[in-house]
Amino acid sequence: MNRVEGKVAIVTGGALGIGRAICLLLAKEGAKVAVTDVLDRESKGVVDEIKTAGGIAEYWHLDVTKEKEVKKVFADVAHKFGKIDVLVNNAGIAGVNKPTHEVTEEEWDKVTNVNVKGVFFCTKHAIPYMQKAGGGSIINLSSIYGLVGAPDIPPYHASKGAVRLMSKTDALLYAKDNIRVNSVHPGYIWTPLVEDLGRRSPQGIEAFRKQLDSLHPIGHVGEPEDIAYGVLYLASDESKFVTGSELVIDGGYTAR
Repeated sequence: MNRVEGKVAIVTGGALGIGRAICLLLAKEGAKVAVTDVLDRESKGVVDEIKTAGGIAEYWHLDVTKEKEVKKVFADVAHKFGKIDVLVNNAGIAGVNKPTHEVTEEEWDKVTNVNVKGVFFCTKHAIPYMQKAGGGSIINLSSIYGLVGAPDIPPYHASKGAVRLMSKTDALLYAKDNIRVNSVHPGYIWTPLVEDLGRRSPQGIEAFRKQLDSLHPIGHVGEPEDIAYGVLYLASDESKFVTGSELVIDGGYTAR
């Protein structure tokens, strides 16, 4: 308990799935959590859950593709909670599943605007607050597909590879400021989004999940909490010697 007590954390895409689990766990472990997303109702539900459990959290509507909005929200968070110690760049979308030669410019930009430019904007505007605070931790959600390839969703894979290298670059740039930057690489995680894909799958949800389970040597897909605990470690001072690294949480997927 209290592994991040006294820290202020911003989590993007905090309404559902992995983001929701991260918000709940960071708050449980003592952080003041700024839950940000474009899904107002779901995010307010996360805040209510945290407050009911005795934690501290507030919600800010945030579209990470809009720099002015990012700047304003981060200023509001710093004013409300006094500082910013932790940034979890979790907001992301999968985008279209087409071969590269069929992807339109608009479809490509839609993914990279959220998954790459959003990480850039949030990092850019968190850094000055972390410098002022004397340090911080930035945790960027990449993917197993930021490490290995697959013959599908090209814009998504490109974006997650970018996030991996952005993390290393910023780790080197800001190490002198005691700001650590790391990437997290989940395997398939059973989130509401993945579950919905399963429900719409022609083979049915049970067969869909079994097929996903089979991709992981450990025998099953992950749960959002599996990723949240990795983020908690990187947010805490337990990881004070960890920067520029990839934390792979994938049930063995990339070990092959």
